[in-house]
Amino acid sequence: MSLKHSVRPISAASDQARPHYIAHPSKQKGAAPFIVSFDVEEHDRIEAAAGLDLDSNLRGQYSQRMTASTEWILEELERQEIRATFFILGTVARSNPHLVRAVHRAGHEVASHGWDHQRLHRMTPETFQDDLRLSLDALQDITGEPVLGYRAPTFSVVRKTAWAIDILASCGLRYDSSIYPIHHDRYGVPGAPRTPFLVRGERHEILEFPPATLQIGRLTVPIGGGGYFRLLPGAWMRRAIDQASFSNQNQAIMLYFHPWEFDPDQPRLPLRQPNRLRTYMGIARSRSRMAALLSGRRFGRAIDIADAMLTRRNALASYSLAD
Repeated sequence: MSLKHSVRPISAASDQARPHYIAHPSKQKGAAPFIVSFDVEEHDRIEAAAGLDLDSNLRGQYSQRMTASTEWILEELERQEIRATFFILGTVARSNPHLVRAVHRAGHEVASHGWDHQRLHRMTPETFQDDLRLSLDALQDITGEPVLGYRAPTFSVVRKTAWAIDILASCGLRYDSSIYPIHHDRYGVPGAPRTPFLVRGERHEILEFPPATLQIGRLTVPIGGGGYFRLLPGAWMRRAIDQASFSNQNQAIMLYFHPWEFDPDQPRLPLRQPNRLRTYMGIARSRSRMAALLSGRRFGRAIDIADAMLTRRNALASYSLAD
């Protein structure tokens, strides 16, 4: 995939003009703020569906249903007066620019989820840089503002793809949210910090927002969202993230979700176990769970919290991914 033009430079004027939101600052005093984020992708792009031969009509349905689910998310966020971060695919921006505009006009942050949801394991540094720049250009063409945040598909920034950190930093990204400090069969960097930190590549570093985890003895339990949000008991999940918030030394707690997770009536992908269980269990109650999770907690957009943290970067932990 060739690159037609490079990323526009980040201008100080446009950066200063960006609105800042920290919703409900009086909620949960003493607790770390939460970042609620959404990876905007069609349902058939999930990693469990890789290699499936799907009918074009079904893919079209998933695209339409992604729009409807994202609109529900926007309505719920507006009802609760919360501003969020949306990591959006470049292909979604190209095919559905009005959805990106709706996210941006509502005051939410538009960030990059790459071009077409390819895991970094399948890329070289050169193809990743093209993928990243294409996605940034597509999003910035719509919003007219710099895109400063990134999340890799399937959290695929791991030790084998540590070269991505240097590329993200050199392309002007201010933060990343792709490193999950857990053991998992598809992703994860066990031993990485559980709270926001500066991650180093071979030459550069960037602020990292890892998804939320909870430490239980020597076990690091993922509680940040996705399948964990749907599979774990709702009350347990809420208590766990609040416990993480109060124990994380006032560092931000990153939560992540996908629009398809709030669409219980969507056509099911022909998945085998355990992928089918991971994908669909708990989806029928996800909307009510989300409404309860958002209520009564303090939220901010990732870029606003990143800006505040980077003013005191010496207080952040540093971690080398390239070692």
